[in-house]
Amino acid sequence: MASLREPIAYRPEFEQPEPDEQQHITELTDVFTRMAGIVAEHEGHAHRAVHAKGQGLLRARLLVLDELPAELAQGLFARAGEYDALVRLSSPPAEQLPDTVSTPRAIAVKVMGVDGPRAEGAEELHTQDFLMVNGPVFNSPGVAGFLRSAKLLAATTERMPRTKQVISAALRGTEALVEAVGGESGKLKALGGEPQKHPLGETFFSQVPYLYGPYMAKFSLTPVSSALKDLTGQSLASSEDTQREAVTEFFAQLQAPVEWALRVQLCRDLEQMPIEDASVEWPEEESPFHTVAHLIVPPQAAWDEVASPATEDALAFAPWHALAAHRPLGSVNRARRIVMAASRRFRAGFNRCPIHEPG
Repeated sequence: MASLREPIAYRPEFEQPEPDEQQHITELTDVFTRMAGIVAEHEGHAHRAVHAKGQGLLRARLLVLDELPAELAQGLFARAGEYDALVRLSSPPAEQLPDTVSTPRAIAVKVMGVDGPRAEGAEELHTQDFLMVNGPVFNSPGVAGFLRSAKLLAATTERMPRTKQVISAALRGTEALVEAVGGESGKLKALGGEPQKHPLGETFFSQVPYLYGPYMAKFSLTPVSSALKDLTGQSLASSEDTQREAVTEFFAQLQAPVEWALRVQLCRDLEQMPIEDASVEWPEEESPFHTVAHLIVPPQAAWDEVASPATEDALAFAPWHALAAHRPLGSVNRARRIVMAASRRFRAGFNRCPIHEPG
């Protein structure tokens, strides 16, 4: 790390709300709550306002590495330790769409039994959640763009499911052409053009920044075990539950635990690594990712058609379930705090199922 710039210490002035940010967050909350309401009325059950479809729910252990360099030994990672964790694999949007509408893959990790000062609003909790998607950047810089995208998504909620499948297939073909010439389109993927690849071979990214002790950082989760690496880029047949079936089959046939690396990328240049623009990829040549922990997942039943949905109903994964040392940063995270809390309240009320942290 000697040749790298020193990581930049956080200062409050690095966070600058957008014009009309609070109004945009209010509108976003209304949009996502209405989307959740439409789906709930249509299906008789309330799901998450985003990443509604669970593709796997797994027990895991998080092993924090020993003797990390001082700049990485912060917060949860200040000392070596081992924690129970829950892992949820999922895909957006608010509907339980068939996997023939191929949207981005997501992973959420809930680390349990975490002690220390908490982020505001999470004082009674004892977990640290990490939410990631299989792409390095968010599809808009901040809340204003987030709102525009959400309105487009809301306009199609629970409408024309067959048409969505046809459009998704066409977009996947377009995305394949874009990638063939060395490009990638987050917007195409978000609209249903995500290539139909095995989710367990993906590398996942937080996309938005967080405090990292006195510093600022983004997180990533990448396969380490050869059994996972072998799945990277592996095509899946397109069927209604392609991803869930692939995840379930993998863990049912597994003979030994598999491992991901939880990595951290520290902010070392505010111009190249902005806090408020989530659409900018932080250059790894200026600040590479470094492994701070290993996520270990043993063989198990990855999904049970009865038990898993019931467990999901009682669980919430949220970036603000966090230690103060890993408080979410930037406008997208400020919006998520309000929007996701409203979604949880609606889901719990409609389903008459209180949401609580696992014991």
